[in-house]
Amino acid sequence: MSSEDDGGSSGYWYEGRESFSSVEVLNLLRRYRTEEGAMRARTRDSMGMGETDLLTLRFLLKSQREGRVVLQRDIVAFLGISSASVTALVDRLVKGNHVERHPHPKDRRATIILATEESEHEVRETLGAMHRRMINIVDDLEQSELDAVAKFLSGMISAVGESKSLDEELRDVIREDKAAQQERDGD
Repeated sequence: MSSEDDGGSSGYWYEGRESFSSVEVLNLLRRYRTEEGAMRARTRDSMGMGETDLLTLRFLLKSQREGRVVLQRDIVAFLGISSASVTALVDRLVKGNHVERHPHPKDRRATIILATEESEHEVRETLGAMHRRMINIVDDLEQSELDAVAKFLSGMISAVGESKSLDEELRDVIREDKAAQQERDGD
């Protein structure tokens, strides 16, 4: 177990704690992201898929549940990659029996992309127990706790979404540090 895994990166053990500092909360968020990334890698490995393959399959399954028809151009828009790359991706998923191509019922030029029943079953088997555990944790929260978590996550989404490139952010920090140093030197 690494120091990151056991909370050692900040020097605290989290079990049984009733209050947390800002740094501890951010460390927990980092640990969650690490664990989620590892889970995604295990899922991709067990299903023999890459990241974009799994994202596409999730997109298709969600669309199918919502009754939306998905064309290849919808996958292009969703992933933000070229049509040629999506063709190769869909070919790979068809070969792996994860998706099927079907003629569009109203447009002879279009092809509908559907996730196979086998893939939907595999995703449910692979991720179902984890999702149930996660839902149980959320269901155990009081409304005020849900509100606090939602506020926190929404704020984190905004903070990350508003961030500049790492180079720009670093330049801003350096400029602020220089300005602060000049201000101290001028006093």
